[in-house]
Amino acid sequence: MKAITYQEYGPAEVLRYSDVEKPAVGDAEVLVQVRAASINFGDRAAMHGIPSIMRLAFGLRRPKATILGRDIAGVVSAVGAGVTGFGVGDEVLGEVEQKGFAEYVAVPEQHLAAVPAGVTFEQAATLPVAGTTAVQALRLGEVAPGSSVLVNGASGGVGTFTVQLAKTLGAEATAVCSTRNADLMRSIGADHVIDYTREDVTRGAVRYDVIVDLAGDHRISEFRQVLKPKGRYVSSTGAGGRMLGPLPRMFAALAMSPFVRERLRVLAAKRDIADLTHLAKLVAAGKVTPVIERTYALSEAADAIRFIEAEHARGKIVLTVP
Repeated sequence: MKAITYQEYGPAEVLRYSDVEKPAVGDAEVLVQVRAASINFGDRAAMHGIPSIMRLAFGLRRPKATILGRDIAGVVSAVGAGVTGFGVGDEVLGEVEQKGFAEYVAVPEQHLAAVPAGVTFEQAATLPVAGTTAVQALRLGEVAPGSSVLVNGASGGVGTFTVQLAKTLGAEATAVCSTRNADLMRSIGADHVIDYTREDVTRGAVRYDVIVDLAGDHRISEFRQVLKPKGRYVSSTGAGGRMLGPLPRMFAALAMSPFVRERLRVLAAKRDIADLTHLAKLVAAGKVTPVIERTYALSEAADAIRFIEAEHARGKIVLTVP
């Protein structure tokens, strides 16, 4: 089968469209014929090996896992002897462990959810990482009907889901983005849009119940200035230095939180099939629409990543597999 592989850390040029062995299926696993996969920040971080601290888990000098990709959607091709929830021909989506950019992937049954009728494979492939991160960020922020929510970094994959999901919860959503993305934010339901190229959101007069920070481009102390008393700040960003990445910001929030009136929280998003199933149903019902800026063939994965890194893609970029 074909897969996107890499043998060393580096830019998109290290990626290869390679022939690899089709995976065997364990007793509790499902073999999925991948029809679409989406690219996440974590895939690019794994490719570059940056921040460097992640190499403690991914391989110090070269990657241990040589196939990229976490988000997949496709059709069940085979099932292990112990699988009871899925059968051949079922349409599924899920988050896998660095092996999703391939024609086939073996996945533990408990890591998969059903693709509802009316949801395309391309849409389904955007949901596992970005969509569930948005769900969990809003839950951590205790967003409720009437809450005022500021989404910093609203035009990316997680951000476009966060804005829409905030609206499904009955919140008032303010999106922070660049000029070129303002119309997009309004089209997906943002009540207010702040263009960060013209206005510093941390110096505004409005105070928010919840700030979901996906960009990490301001100090936490600056965001506190636009939080209501006992407001919630939720950090979910990969931004940071080449060595430690977002860790200093995470530790700062956790260390500061006991001593301030605002609630400062750090999201460590995790795979959650209940969240993924709920999100897929919202898409099927038309209440949430994944924003997909471009699709590329699997063989064009390197070009897709170059585009993301050069243009800061809006929403998600999806790879399709014939």
